[in-house]
Amino acid sequence: MLSSAARRCAVGLLALTLSAAVAPQAVADRSGAAWPKAEVRVDNGVVTLGVSREGRTVLEPGPLGVVTERADLSKDLKLVRRTSRQVFEQYTATTGKERRRTVQHREDRYVLQGAARLDVVVRTSADGVAYRYELPQNTGAVLSETSAFVFHTAATAWLAKYRRDYENPFVQTTAGATETAEYLHPALFEVAGSYALLTESDVDGRHSGARLVHTAGSGAFQVKYWDEKVLVDGPWTSQWRTAIIGDLATVSASTLVDDLAAPSRVRDTSWIKPGKVFWSWLAGGREAGQSLALQKEYVDYAAAHGWPYALVDAGWYFDPNWDYDPAWEKTSWIPDLVAYAKARGVKIHLWVHYDELDTAAERATRLALFESWGISGLKIDFMDSDGQDRYRWYDQILPETAQHHLMVNFHGSTIPHGLQRTWPHVMTMEAVHGGEKSSGLTGQHLTALPFTRNVVGSMDYTPMAWHRPSRTSSDAHELGLAVVYESALANFAGKPADYAARPLAERFLDQVPTTWDETRLLSGRPADHAVFARRSGDRWFLGGGYAGAARTVQVPLSLPSGRWLVEIVRDGPAGLVREQRTVRSGDALTLDVKDNGGFAAIACRAGARTCDEPVRRVPATTVTASARGFEVTGTFKADEAVSRVSFAPRVPAGWSLSGAPVTAPRLVAGASISGKWTVTPPASPSSFGYFDVPVVASFNGGVEDEKTARVHLVKPLEAGWSYVSDKPFLTAVGGDGPVERDLSNGGAAAGDGRGIAVRRATFGKGIGTHASSEVTVALDARCTSFAASVGVDDEAGLDVARQRVGGTVSFQVLGDGVVLADTGVLGVRTPVRDLAVDVSGVKVLTLRVGDGGDGTQNDHASWGDVRVRCSPSGATAASS
Repeated sequence: MLSSAARRCAVGLLALTLSAAVAPQAVADRSGAAWPKAEVRVDNGVVTLGVSREGRTVLEPGPLGVVTERADLSKDLKLVRRTSRQVFEQYTATTGKERRRTVQHREDRYVLQGAARLDVVVRTSADGVAYRYELPQNTGAVLSETSAFVFHTAATAWLAKYRRDYENPFVQTTAGATETAEYLHPALFEVAGSYALLTESDVDGRHSGARLVHTAGSGAFQVKYWDEKVLVDGPWTSQWRTAIIGDLATVSASTLVDDLAAPSRVRDTSWIKPGKVFWSWLAGGREAGQSLALQKEYVDYAAAHGWPYALVDAGWYFDPNWDYDPAWEKTSWIPDLVAYAKARGVKIHLWVHYDELDTAAERATRLALFESWGISGLKIDFMDSDGQDRYRWYDQILPETAQHHLMVNFHGSTIPHGLQRTWPHVMTMEAVHGGEKSSGLTGQHLTALPFTRNVVGSMDYTPMAWHRPSRTSSDAHELGLAVVYESALANFAGKPADYAARPLAERFLDQVPTTWDETRLLSGRPADHAVFARRSGDRWFLGGGYAGAARTVQVPLSLPSGRWLVEIVRDGPAGLVREQRTVRSGDALTLDVKDNGGFAAIACRAGARTCDEPVRRVPATTVTASARGFEVTGTFKADEAVSRVSFAPRVPAGWSLSGAPVTAPRLVAGASISGKWTVTPPASPSSFGYFDVPVVASFNGGVEDEKTARVHLVKPLEAGWSYVSDKPFLTAVGGDGPVERDLSNGGAAAGDGRGIAVRRATFGKGIGTHASSEVTVALDARCTSFAASVGVDDEAGLDVARQRVGGTVSFQVLGDGVVLADTGVLGVRTPVRDLAVDVSGVKVLTLRVGDGGDGTQNDHASWGDVRVRCSPSGATAASS
């Protein structure tokens, strides 16, 4: 039996030599290299952890420890015992780099005693090392960790400065040269022939999210919490401090962050369907978010290309001036869009601000409402925090969204911390300096992202911004991002016309999936280039992007053995070009790439004529419709054969329809049917103006196509009154834009026939102008009364909300040059101003709009239902 002195000596020796590594010769990573080796030491009461790989130091010994309200567990620690176990798990993911996952870790638990007991749990795997702390007793709130990762100062680093939404670009530097600042997870380093990516896993409401703090000249990166105190109720377990380690292929394909996270808490995942999303915000902005008509165009495109989703972004529950609409839950047009999309095989996702779901009552009401509307997923935005309170909110909303079968895309959020394993309905997260940014999207940043942010989970970069002339990436590079970047919901930006102008891009995007069976890095260097191959079924999809000057590249085709047909889309002299090559596995694919160029490709087994597979989409059809008065006509043409056709208008609520639907049991390609119907408005309409009457063709058991005919409903006038917009103008001088009859200023020029609307009050007749403007009309002393409802037209609201300028006007009514009425300055939020003016004896009526004294930008002014009461021609005003 050992004496107490001998036992102390043995424990000290054990503390100096214990290692959490498996024997290098026993386990190897995917490339055949040994697992990284973690070494935990206790020296003079301080615990450190270092990591080596293939005999070379990757992480130099860095301190471990926790400080709580009642115990400083960063010093005076003694090792009591160490236990080890093997961790083996298998699970299936709904997102990510590979569906079927196998977890093989060695776990070593170091039981330490100081002011209280502290357990350090270390996991080692083929793709990295992670550790977490456990406090078996409650020692009060956790104040900080002394955890730090230490690199040689010459280690190359790719880092982004910390901001709460994780939206900063990655910059290449070295560990020592990195300036004094706070930095984001994940952070990538290269040292001694290995890469190390630092991040966290299994972060939830027990924790405070962390960042990395660095002092210039040092190689240490200290862990810092968002909160000054992490509230603890009983025993506490920290998140995993995670270092993904290996060669670049190992790091980029790693699933370690998911593997460390808690298993799925969603039993039935059958409703979770990843897929492509057509997203209108980047090209359409706030106007698209407020326009049912524009959203229908995005749905139509998605339906025509077999994309399963369309996303309505911000604006849909705001008024035209970007003021919150408190009645949106009852008045929203979203249910109409959902019904429209459903008939075309498309589902709708909705943007919603965090503050609409930040209380239990709001979530209970609104998540149920969204489910009842038929919404498929939510894009929740602006959490903007790594605080414990925000993680507790995540803990609340995640089971609630799962209960209501709502997939989730978090924007303005933290990064994934294994969240997609625990909550598999989390499809993607932003937390990236992505496609929404107007600067900083350099080739270097784009080619750093696959090895930094995207390693740790799905990344909603929102590529395909074809419409942006400032885009750094070439068309082929942008197309390749559909493969290079992994996101289970691939939110593709842009306008339908810009996709149609690139048919080869359309063809590729219609084929590319958003989830993968396997991922391989073919070639890469952070901030220089990234080329990935991802397998779906028996096809491989390839994507590549390069930073900097044009070059000729050799892409190693590390595919399974055999011959492959590769169909490549690349940049040509005048746009995208497509070519086929037959190659063998292991061959090099030689390509010329442009400045910041790239490519996209599909590989399938040689012998096939093409790698394309049939796309499930709605048949191609065409509807035309028009209205003359209240008579509506329409034609439905089948560009492809369809059956069980029914064709008729679908009138607004309260309206009636005369005429039966036109039907056909079958239409062959090129055949058409036509119809004519009469629509009748309600006997007592609640509003006037322009009404869209969809003329709808239903076919193939519920698929629909439609075109709207616009019907103009005018408020009838009492005897003696007439609308000024029906009279000839003596002069009509518009300010910044034409003078419009019965339309808002710019409505006709924009081609949308937008009616007059002021503070959502619509008018069937009127004059639309832009300050400064003047319209004159001859009254010839025959009239006695003038009336109008005036204000800044709602169409100006979008511009005003965005630019914060303009949108102020004044209205004046003049008779023979004398001011008879003056509204003073009206703004975009001023209610409708009703005018009633005596114009007895006036020969020339002048309607003048001023700019409100602050310039004319966005000063869209409308004279709603502007009218005069006059005597018949030849009579005098006095006798009327």
